[in-house]
Amino acid sequence: MPVFFHLLANTLASGVTSSFLWFALTFWVYVETGSVVAAGVIGGAFSISAAVLGPVFGTFVDRNRKHAALVVMSVLSTLCFAAATAVYAAVDQADLLRLRSPWFWVLIMLTLLGSVAAQMRGIALSTCVTLLVPEDRRDRANGMVGTVTGISFAVTSVFSGLVIGQLGMGWAYIGALALTIGTLVHLRTIHIDEAQPEPEPLVDGARRKHVDIRGALDAIHAVPGLLMLIFLAAFNNLLGGVFLALMDAYGLSLVSVQTWGFLWGLISFALVGGGLFVARRGLGKNPLRIILVANFVNWAVCATFALRSSIVLLTVGMIVWLALMPAIEAAEQTVLQRSIPFERQGRVFGFSQLLENSASPLTAFPMAPLAEAVFMPSMTDGAGADWIGGWFGTGPERGLALMFTLAGVIGIVATLGARASRSYRRLSDGWQAVPVPAPAA
Repeated sequence: MPVFFHLLANTLASGVTSSFLWFALTFWVYVETGSVVAAGVIGGAFSISAAVLGPVFGTFVDRNRKHAALVVMSVLSTLCFAAATAVYAAVDQADLLRLRSPWFWVLIMLTLLGSVAAQMRGIALSTCVTLLVPEDRRDRANGMVGTVTGISFAVTSVFSGLVIGQLGMGWAYIGALALTIGTLVHLRTIHIDEAQPEPEPLVDGARRKHVDIRGALDAIHAVPGLLMLIFLAAFNNLLGGVFLALMDAYGLSLVSVQTWGFLWGLISFALVGGGLFVARRGLGKNPLRIILVANFVNWAVCATFALRSSIVLLTVGMIVWLALMPAIEAAEQTVLQRSIPFERQGRVFGFSQLLENSASPLTAFPMAPLAEAVFMPSMTDGAGADWIGGWFGTGPERGLALMFTLAGVIGIVATLGARASRSYRRLSDGWQAVPVPAPAA
């Protein structure tokens, strides 16, 4: 596993760098222009782009050596960040900060493409777990991947804010470019013993397309009940759009901006702790059961942490929620790695990313207007305040709280429904009987 550890460290550096630069760009645009629309578009573009490009890169991963796929994405990130740095240095800042200026959107698109390319490496890394890690240790390896994700999430926003506040966007680009070049050089020193994937058979007289969603669906349908697991993850993300849209507003209704920023920085490390626990202890013999139990606990927490206007309840609830996320992700990855043939795993991971990454923004966009137009007025002096205000509380923030509680109840119902479904029984009975996919190494 030494090769896997080197890849993991390299992915950590690449992920932190790309997330740092994207956060920094978002902060810089908002601070300099004061445009909420521009900052929102930049923030949402990342998730949508990662979702759309997931199947493209997943297909590319399956049809090429995994190391070559990682190098291609790293080279693309380096070129995009270098071009963005040149644009930032060459174009007058007044032109860069005008939303109608083509240079503004050139800078955004170059940074976006470079950041998304770096994040796409996660698909290749998931297939490398199958390639490089013994089957009985893959759950722990997936926990390590979750730890890397947690570290990136916990530190990048803090560092981005500090750099923009103290040094400026130019140094953010220079630092990101230097680190990206360093990760590319380090990646070139890593050797993975793997065979060239076999050319795929022709379908109806023509080679499969560059985006092979059909191949992903064929592999998923070959395992009874697996599609239910993927749709459950996507539905959880769809429902989780409530967090994306409303969490900051609800937290700031309870404490000051400074306190909320400090708390969120500490809470974020629950992701790291959860990933480290999985990396050390594993997931046991039934990762599928872990997925449902952890989801049930998380949605129960979501249904209860907002029953009272308490920052303590909110903090404890979010710590539990974030600590369980690495276990859920690792369990999903472990089931997919065991169920899907190695030569199609990239496509399946890419398809899964398409569904999951596109789900949250779809819910997040209408949630804020819905809160302002319906729930907040209703819980202030409307029907909601009359019906449940006596014990739930009244006021605008109780409208936000009610949305979290309802989302938690819906999540519990969905999780119990999945547990009782025929698809779950078929998947639970069959996935461990599937032969371990043979890596190409």
